[in-house]
Amino acid sequence: MISLTELLGAAVVDPSGSVAGRVREVVLAPQQEGSRVTNFIIRTRQGERMLGALAVSEVSASGLRISASDFRPVEGTEGLLLLSRDLLDQQVIDVNGRKVVRVNDVDFAELRSNSHLDLRVSGVDIGMRGALRQLLQGVVPRGALRALLSKVPAKQIPWDFVNLIETDPARRVKLRIAHDRLERLHPADIADILEELAPAEREAVFEGLDEEVAAEVVEEIDPKLQASLVESLEPGHAADIVEEMHPDAAADLLDKLPEAASEEILENVEPETREEVAELLEFKEDTAAGRMTTEYISLAPIATVGDAIDMLRSFEGGIESLSTVYLIDKDETLVGAVPLARLVLAPEGTALSTLMIDPLISCHAGANEKEVAELFDKYNLLTLPVVDAANKLTGVITADDVISLLRSKL
Repeated sequence: MISLTELLGAAVVDPSGSVAGRVREVVLAPQQEGSRVTNFIIRTRQGERMLGALAVSEVSASGLRISASDFRPVEGTEGLLLLSRDLLDQQVIDVNGRKVVRVNDVDFAELRSNSHLDLRVSGVDIGMRGALRQLLQGVVPRGALRALLSKVPAKQIPWDFVNLIETDPARRVKLRIAHDRLERLHPADIADILEELAPAEREAVFEGLDEEVAAEVVEEIDPKLQASLVESLEPGHAADIVEEMHPDAAADLLDKLPEAASEEILENVEPETREEVAELLEFKEDTAAGRMTTEYISLAPIATVGDAIDMLRSFEGGIESLSTVYLIDKDETLVGAVPLARLVLAPEGTALSTLMIDPLISCHAGANEKEVAELFDKYNLLTLPVVDAANKLTGVITADDVISLLRSKL
């Protein structure tokens, strides 16, 4: 095992035994070779030169031994990852640990296939050992430093769990930096990670997320950051994310944006979504109507359990709304509610009207947040139907909305 800080400044010895230069950089081409070191940048008497990794026959803490003086000019590094410049002392995302960390050193593994040397990045050091090595390299003799560091526990993240952060969009494309592993995390974990980053890094990572994942993350992130994140995007991209959000969350988000920005995003969404969100935007945020979603399941009282199950299967709204099926008459007046648990236990031919809970709890659209929270607490609700002055069902408030409400008051 050898580290980046040990290689930086190390001698490069040519076939004659002479020092041809010293290591200035270690280079990866991640879009082509993954973790394999493809080149070294060497400081020579003639200036900086690129050295192909295939010309290196031996790597050690004392330096590189090369089989051929395969030096060439340094050019075209835009699509390359220079480990000292781009990784050392930089922040990266530890996907496994679900946090943002700073790189103190980079560790390499040396593999051999016949006579061919293959040097690969095995991981990044984020602990005290890497920090000490970087601090004391060149100050303490190499042997003494290695002996000292052998007593310090390693704290390494395997390279497969490292998610790079690149703020330059053009360079992200050239390096093919993706967030596939990051996107597999729970949206709440991604939101926590974004909140740890500086604004430019946060926006760069968010912009690279899949729209569906980004929509879930927006709903989890601190409300103070939601608007700035979405405003950093092109209106078309922002609209794609809004399309994937729950209508109530989308309305809350757009309400936080400047009116011009909100209107521009709405112009880019599908007409059905635009109408739904625009309707919710008319309500004050601190009322029941301002907290409700229009994604819910409603059926006529004469419908059966089988009808409800069919509708559940085709429902495309949030899972939070699935705990209750609401019953409405021909005038859309709310007449009952059936919990999901009762549906599961009843035969498919059972009429929903025979499974209704009593009493039916609801609230009016103008009810304030305190009233809503008290109803959820008093009756241990998972969802709360919202009705208008004529008792028509206009939406439902889900438990996660109330949790968000209470969190915002802390």
